[in-house]
Amino acid sequence: MNARASLTARLMSASAWRDALLDWARTDGLAWIYILKTVSAALLALGIAMKLELPQPHTAMMTVFIVMQAQSGMVLAKGFYRIAGTLIGSLVTIVLIALFSQQPTLFLLAVSIWVGICTFGAACNRNFRSYGFVLAGYSAALVGIPAAQHADGAFMAAVTRVTEVTLGIICAGTVSALVLPQHAGDTVRTVVRARYARFVEFVADTLAGRVDRAGAEQINARFVADVVGLEALRSFAVFEDPRTRMRSGRLSRLNTEFMIASTRFHSLHQLMNRIRANGQHEVIDAIKPYLREVSPLLLKKNGEPVRNAADAGHAAAQLQVFKEMLPRRIRETRAMLESRPRIDLLDFDTAAELLYRFVDEMHAYTLTYGSLTADLHERERTEERYVPRTNTIAAGVAGLRAAVVSLTLGAFWIATAWTSGGTAVLNAAATCALLALMPEPAKTASQMAGGTVFAVVAGLIAMFFVYPRIDGYVLLCTALVPFLLVGMLMATRPRLAGYGMGYCLFFSLLAGPDNLIHYDPSSFMNDAIALIVSMLVTAVASAVLLPPASPWLRNRLLRHLLQQVAAACTDRLGHARQSLESGTRDLMHQANALATDRPDVQAQMLAWMFTVLEMGHAAIELRTELANLPDDARYAPSAAWRRATQRMLEALAALFDTPTRERLIAAHEATSASIDAALQTLHTVITSREDRHRLQRMLTYLHFIRTALLDQRSPLNVSMSGMPAPNPNGGNRTA
Repeated sequence: MNARASLTARLMSASAWRDALLDWARTDGLAWIYILKTVSAALLALGIAMKLELPQPHTAMMTVFIVMQAQSGMVLAKGFYRIAGTLIGSLVTIVLIALFSQQPTLFLLAVSIWVGICTFGAACNRNFRSYGFVLAGYSAALVGIPAAQHADGAFMAAVTRVTEVTLGIICAGTVSALVLPQHAGDTVRTVVRARYARFVEFVADTLAGRVDRAGAEQINARFVADVVGLEALRSFAVFEDPRTRMRSGRLSRLNTEFMIASTRFHSLHQLMNRIRANGQHEVIDAIKPYLREVSPLLLKKNGEPVRNAADAGHAAAQLQVFKEMLPRRIRETRAMLESRPRIDLLDFDTAAELLYRFVDEMHAYTLTYGSLTADLHERERTEERYVPRTNTIAAGVAGLRAAVVSLTLGAFWIATAWTSGGTAVLNAAATCALLALMPEPAKTASQMAGGTVFAVVAGLIAMFFVYPRIDGYVLLCTALVPFLLVGMLMATRPRLAGYGMGYCLFFSLLAGPDNLIHYDPSSFMNDAIALIVSMLVTAVASAVLLPPASPWLRNRLLRHLLQQVAAACTDRLGHARQSLESGTRDLMHQANALATDRPDVQAQMLAWMFTVLEMGHAAIELRTELANLPDDARYAPSAAWRRATQRMLEALAALFDTPTRERLIAAHEATSASIDAALQTLHTVITSREDRHRLQRMLTYLHFIRTALLDQRSPLNVSMSGMPAPNPNGGNRTA
């Protein structure tokens, strides 16, 4: 027994060790792989640059730290845009030097304006496209400021700069792709599977009443991040993975279909809550049986969840059958309700229409998900694309801030003739552009300044105590590894990432070895002071000049979000739904990033997001129905009900352009008048079943808008609490 117990204990101990090792491999193990790959690529770039006798090998080494990412697709994408940005920045540098080489004040003014424009472009774009703008501005400063003092060498300075950057990118991409690679395509597939399963589970739990309001908010906030994250991953993965490249159109379509399906489900759930609050329990009882049938349709034959794209075929087939039978069953249920008094048939019609739409959109989402098993598929041909939205005022503030910082330090350089003034200007330009992409630029700049202080100390030790005592590339690598590991360890820890970024970049700049090392303590300390001062000035400017998290900019972002509804009511239809869905979620993602320490603000923005999506969807679908009406006098734009509907759309656009209590009341009254006019037309003019169904469908959109305007839990009403509410009794209640 003792031997058996001892053997059992040893097996359990071995199992515990194995589990602990696997857990470490999935977490810290991956971080260490990334650290070692980055250091190896940096040393490789340094060695090749020295072998080629490039003038500044440390630039290639620093490029590796800027470009390197955990996944090879990200490295290739970032490297591509970095090369493009560097080429453009270098060309602009040559032009500016040709124009202003004899006028340093005008040259610095032109460079500052260019840096501001590029920072604005970086803030307006997404993913690594924004990084191309960062490098276009940074390269103009990095190449132009030193070269302006020796204009005859400007072209060669630009060529060597591009060569060093390209070498660093090639080394980073090669090491990332060949040494224990992690592929963005694998992450894309994991995210797609997890999101589908999570959404199906959310639908089932919500319909069963197992999700409270707080839980729903958390899940919906995660879905917003999933949408933006998947689009970013797709844009990275197409650089490295042919399978993802062949499915790129379907992944975009999948994202759009998920957004539409999740909005529709939220609208249905909200409407059911409003119907219940209004006491229409018979309508709830009539719709509930259909809702209970939805969840089992999203499972496999054996009742298990759909775990991958190959399992989605059965769910799609079940949804197709249910969707085809649903209209007839709904008509039968409606016929039973018509004979009952005090039944709001508009409530039932609207719930039934939303249910049908959700099933139809979930069917499309499931079909696209299932199509991912094939390399080629007809659903790849799609025009549905993610349409980002950026607040141009916030981006303009970031660009203005970068220009002001560059001009301020440039003026100080000219006034003092500081030998390292150029270093301060070009580093400030680069830091401002990089921080334009971050929600807390002042905090990050301060951390980078702290990391630079550490880099100065480490650089002093390396430059003046280590390098003089070694000889050869192997000993150089051996000496550099401990210094670089310290920075990478900080960079991989979320709380120390800013310090690690500053340390790695500026240790490379200050103490990165060149072929001919100049042991000049005075120059070293001047450059070190210039780097720290430039980041501190950037931090102060970011904290003072309208920081991204300031209430004023948050309110501008909210206004931009609300104007999505105004656009849905007035802009050309075209790709209006995709623009509404992706643009609204993109703005929401930005708002979340700016309010990481304000959960109350995040909850408020999430509530506004769904209000915008619900209202925008209803307006777009109503306008689509109007646009598809036959050429008939009953549907002419001059018809009374058409004019009333147009006035309603105008009132809704005005409300979301500038929300006020008066405009809320006006929008409600216009919606009620539109419903009354449409009902009168339905009862007195329309006779055929097809025409009645078309007009009833438009009535459901109008009714949904009216219920949303009356919802006391809506942010429209919550933000105006204490003021007279619209009359809930306006308009006819039957169809």
